[in-house]
Amino acid sequence: MEAVSAPVIRELSKHATTGAPDARRWRYFSAIVALIAVIPLLAVIYVAFFPTENIWPHLWSTVLPRYLKATFFLMLGVGLLATFFGVTSAWLVAFYRFPGRKLFSWALLLPFAVPAYVIAYVYTDLLEYSGPVQALLREWFGWRTPRDYWFPQIRSLGGAIIMFSLVLYPYIYLTCRAALMEQSDSLLMASRSLGAGALRTFYRIVLPIIRPALAVGLALVLMETLNDFGAVSFFAVQTLTAGLYDTWLNLGNVGGAAQIAALMVGISLALLYLERASRHKSKSYQSGGRTRPLTPAQLTGKSAYIASTFCFLLVFFGFLVPASVLGYYSIEYFDVTWNAEFFRLAMNSLQLATIAAGLLVVVGALLAYSQRIAPSALNKSMARLASVGYAMPGAVLAIGVIVPLGALDNGIDGVARDYFNISTGLIFSGTIAAIIYAYSARFLAISLGSAESGLGRITPSMDQAARTLGHGSLSILTKVHLPLLSRSMLTAAIIVFVDVLKELPATLILRPFNFETLATYLYQYASDELLEHSALAAMFIVATGIIPVILLNRASTAKQY
Repeated sequence: MEAVSAPVIRELSKHATTGAPDARRWRYFSAIVALIAVIPLLAVIYVAFFPTENIWPHLWSTVLPRYLKATFFLMLGVGLLATFFGVTSAWLVAFYRFPGRKLFSWALLLPFAVPAYVIAYVYTDLLEYSGPVQALLREWFGWRTPRDYWFPQIRSLGGAIIMFSLVLYPYIYLTCRAALMEQSDSLLMASRSLGAGALRTFYRIVLPIIRPALAVGLALVLMETLNDFGAVSFFAVQTLTAGLYDTWLNLGNVGGAAQIAALMVGISLALLYLERASRHKSKSYQSGGRTRPLTPAQLTGKSAYIASTFCFLLVFFGFLVPASVLGYYSIEYFDVTWNAEFFRLAMNSLQLATIAAGLLVVVGALLAYSQRIAPSALNKSMARLASVGYAMPGAVLAIGVIVPLGALDNGIDGVARDYFNISTGLIFSGTIAAIIYAYSARFLAISLGSAESGLGRITPSMDQAARTLGHGSLSILTKVHLPLLSRSMLTAAIIVFVDVLKELPATLILRPFNFETLATYLYQYASDELLEHSALAAMFIVATGIIPVILLNRASTAKQY
């Protein structure tokens, strides 16, 4: 029986993976999705190289060096400070036991829930001259004017670096903690047996081990920093994102904005390349089949106190302070802000997030399944191409979306005028469809990655068994894989949903006239120094952001504890 079934299984396995009769249709589907997703990038590159009015020489001789300098120092400062916060906290939680360690292991992820622009608004409200902190200091020490004392300026490059670092370090903490938890205790015991102390072990053993994980987390931190518009705009830090926005909307020059956008895409792709190169060149393996689980050492005395204080301060300044301020304002101004306008904004945000999450989960699952049915190098390249939008900042995507949609609208309008003597106006530009397109191009990588991970856990023998019963690829997907993928798809839907709720640059640029979301409403009110009137919206965004934090923590700790 076994001798007869072996050739059959090999043949079925061949059809279930590389030779399925409908594999060609799945390849076409991947190619179409990749083309739609990459159109914004191609549009930006085309407009950058063939602008209607080339102002690149003007930009280069005037504002561009300032944009580049601010962007470089912002990314450098955030990279260094977030690395210090993330690596140190991951090292402490993974290797040592100290008071509150179990609580801090997940609480250190909470700043993830706070968008950078929200924490910037909160700390500016607290620390500016008219804020409660300086007012209290003036009352205590009898100071009357700003010339009587010195206080650090929160709206500055340094302030922006601290704000970004406080909410972005969890990227590094999460990836480095996972890498450290997977290591064997024998490596550390060997280091200790050779007389190396804690710091020497950290620099000679720990840092080389976590370098690939650190590269992944750092690349995400820097791309998020490059993507931000709300915080840098509020702090008047003239980065490339702020320059793009200014060139496009204030100067009305799409070509110049596209040229800045192309520069930002180049930086993002360079970060991705460096991250991949770092992982490729630095691989570590555990020798032998058995590894000794990591046993955290007990810290006592001052060391334990310092470790607990360090972790507490990160959670305190990164989450507790902004959440407390927003919670206080939300309660204090609840009667003013809890009205029909808030419900309208919340419904707009929920509508966009629901549509984007639903659409991307379906497309991501189909794209991942396409690679399973037709796993050729070309098809895999299509999937990678479809996810390139994640590396594009929101403001860049906005240009990449509005240029082709504007051309499409003009084309339709021209045909309607020529043949029917009517004007169709703008059908796609400045509509919800344009925003959904931008979200889809940016966040497809999340749903695709989650679906790929879920499919990777389903054995190909299930495909083979289904094919023996006469099911086609689509039938196998709906009746076999989708039920098994439900958890992965739900996780992806939640993460996309929350990311869309928080997204600001693309929404701010592409939203229809008189269409506001909680994020754009918060940006406008906070810019007008009216944080208390938008605190409820900010609190809503922060509260929903906690959901993916819980999911990330559960996913990362399930294999580690």
